[in-house]
Amino acid sequence: MVTLRPYQQDAVDAAVRHFQASREPAVIVLPTGAGKSLVIAELARIAKGRVLVLAHVKELVEQNHAKYLAHGLSAGIFSAGLERKDRDEKVIFGSIQSVARADGSFFQGFSLLVVDECHRVSVDGETQYAQVITRLRAQNPALCVLGLTATPYRLGLGWIYQFHTQRRLVRTEEERFFRRCIHEVSLRHLVERGDLTRPVLIDAPVAAYDFSRLKLRAGSTTFATADIEAVLQDHRRVTPGIVANIVDLAKDRQAVMIFTASVRHAREILELLPPGQSALVVGETSSAERDDIIQRFKARQLKFLVNVSVLTTGFDAPHVDVIALLRPTESVSLFQQIVGRGLRQSPGKSDCIILDYTGQGHDLFRPEIDEDRPSGAAVAVVVPCPSCGHENEFWGLVDRDGDIVEHFGRRCRGATVDPRSGAPVRCTYRFRYKNCGDCGAENDVAARACARCGAVLVDNDRKLKEAMALKDAHVMRVDSMAFERTRDRKGNERLEIRYHDVDGQALKEWFYLGTPSDARAFQYNFARMHLRRPEVPLRITSVDDVLQQQQRFRTPTYVIARRKERYWQVREKIFE
Repeated sequence: MVTLRPYQQDAVDAAVRHFQASREPAVIVLPTGAGKSLVIAELARIAKGRVLVLAHVKELVEQNHAKYLAHGLSAGIFSAGLERKDRDEKVIFGSIQSVARADGSFFQGFSLLVVDECHRVSVDGETQYAQVITRLRAQNPALCVLGLTATPYRLGLGWIYQFHTQRRLVRTEEERFFRRCIHEVSLRHLVERGDLTRPVLIDAPVAAYDFSRLKLRAGSTTFATADIEAVLQDHRRVTPGIVANIVDLAKDRQAVMIFTASVRHAREILELLPPGQSALVVGETSSAERDDIIQRFKARQLKFLVNVSVLTTGFDAPHVDVIALLRPTESVSLFQQIVGRGLRQSPGKSDCIILDYTGQGHDLFRPEIDEDRPSGAAVAVVVPCPSCGHENEFWGLVDRDGDIVEHFGRRCRGATVDPRSGAPVRCTYRFRYKNCGDCGAENDVAARACARCGAVLVDNDRKLKEAMALKDAHVMRVDSMAFERTRDRKGNERLEIRYHDVDGQALKEWFYLGTPSDARAFQYNFARMHLRRPEVPLRITSVDDVLQQQQRFRTPTYVIARRKERYWQVREKIFE
């Protein structure tokens, strides 16, 4: 009998509670090496009806099956790759490819479906997973569907679930097959607890490849091989030094996994590694040869295992204590998956060296942020909502002390749960917004139509095009913004704000701050759109207050002004 660790038991308990109250498909997020197989095994053991556990590769099917047998129980396997097509056992571990081709009688009697590496499940009804789920539900409409993954974020899609129950967090309001994440354990938490091996990240210990020019092409979630090869060709003299460095640093290590960028690249690296201690696995490696290589590596007959995108999931060799990245990683999730190959615990292993030769600088412990990074200087920051208190993860800028100077969040992602329906109710607070000209409602800054009344909202590109077409309009790309105390012709004190372009031309606007009404007008007409951190209260009662806090205001990208008698009147500002 296997004893679960506390966080594994918590995951099992969360699944039981969820399916006692709901039949919504749910997700559990556990880092690579956290023991998803053990959680799956315990759920299958305690389930009252039949259980089907699906995975996308035979190695995962075999691994999950073995962990179930460790409970002293029996289970079947349905996988052509493993040469078994069991049907009658209470618990079946199957490969999605084989199960999708099974006849109708196979799908009878299942009450629980568990999908390992569930980030591969799509809402698209044409996928194998969708077809299998449809056939299972036809037999049992009350089917419970649970997914497990270490990486719940996919490039090109975003988050694979809508609502995070534990954190009261809305990930997306777009349609997803999985509605909720019901339990999550962070990689940092498990490393700090000692449940996973401590990673030691070494960034570019020698010359590194420069993959900074690589960009994901429209509609693609992976870098183009031709683009990668072009970078490698430019750095062809770097590879021998990198491989020599890996060999040197691995002298006193148990096992090394090397992740390469292409088949040609992998073969070049293999030729530079010690013969007899090294092997290569690529997509075209035959199943028998691949199994033999992996078995020899696990048996410690091989020290260096080179691969090209085929061992990022479903591979379990706990003694690996060096991970070398020589390939660009498209996302933090992929980076975490790769590094996770070396974080399982093993006798004689105190840490795992992570050698990163890509220069990309992914943070192993940083969560995914689904908006694009706005600039190279942006980092992940935590911003509390002033309305509900939820701690949002946004891109932001920090000073030398690590304090947040500015963030780029739009709307709070926090939510409460309706006590009657159990449905999430999202917080309505918006850090940045644009008002509807018809009803005054606050809308997302990128919205095309008002969420309340449906009125068309003019986007920034259209505003610029329309302004540039007018004879009495001036469109300025702003280079700098300055604040100054001035006086009007009657001697009244006012705040003058000047916007300068690179040629030194200026547009101006003025605000009076002598009365509470003036202060409110300044808040509405200037501060609300210019604040770097709109959630932090701003107290303005005088020109002095503005001058003392001017660092809190961000500079617009464009200013649009219209001719009014003898001067230009600022009418619109656009922030990017």
